Amino acid sequence: MLTFFFASLPIVHTFLQDNWKAVIEITILTLFIYYFVLFIKGTRAVQVMKGLFLLIITFFISKKLDLIVINWLLKMFTPIAILGLVIIFQPELRRGLARLGRSPFFLSLTSDIKIPDMVVDAVQTLSHRKIGAIIVFEREIGLKNYISTGIALDSYITKELLCSIFMPSGPLHDGAVIVEQDRIAAAACLLPLSQYHQISKSLGTRHRAAVGLSEETDALIIVVSEETGTVSIAENGNLIREVEPEKITSLLQAMYQHSK
Repeated sequence: MLTFFFASLPIVHTFLQDNWKAVIEITILTLFIYYFVLFIKGTRAVQVMKGLFLLIITFFISKKLDLIVINWLLKMFTPIAILGLVIIFQPELRRGLARLGRSPFFLSLTSDIKIPDMVVDAVQTLSHRKIGAIIVFEREIGLKNYISTGIALDSYITKELLCSIFMPSGPLHDGAVIVEQDRIAAAACLLPLSQYHQISKSLGTRHRAAVGLSEETDALIIVVSEETGTVSIAENGNLIREVEPEKITSLLQAMYQHSK
């Protein structure tokens, strides 16, 4: 095995020496496609990309079959479609350009390690004061449709910020905070209410919204009851009540370690 490895080194060296430009181009294109997929994941752009893909296939078919009218219409439509996409997705494009400097290669590992502790500290403070709260952590399924219903923050996660958001006198307290990776994406977000009839009648809108979102996505949702201060977790359509801080910490630590 080692003999084969060392014997192949000159071949690899020669290949890289003769084709180094192609290697660089392939690497750049691969990274571009990867980050583009991450950028559109969970957004309305996914449906638009499907439509564009269908148009491209139709264009090549019409060209191959020499369908003159369809081919002409598609050529006329293309510049208008490009301009329309730029206008429609202006907020997404601006947000994407702003995030280019926050590549995962440069994210601080320390911040991810501190997130569970800061969240648990904030939840305990809110619980002791009986301040209602709902904090959503995005996993694999994108939550941008729900983020767009709230007020964009794009802020670091801190105990002080979480507590101030849910203060009853604040303008953002009525709704959910949604966390993307290591940042608070938005506050005052609207979530779908669960229609599951077996949910206890004693539970309010926050708990029903948490269960509703967990039924539609794989998000992890932490809920603090305004009436009792009880902390609950909604996950996979289930609601676990009276959750201990250690349980929340372990769930968040496992989630952030898995996402690396």
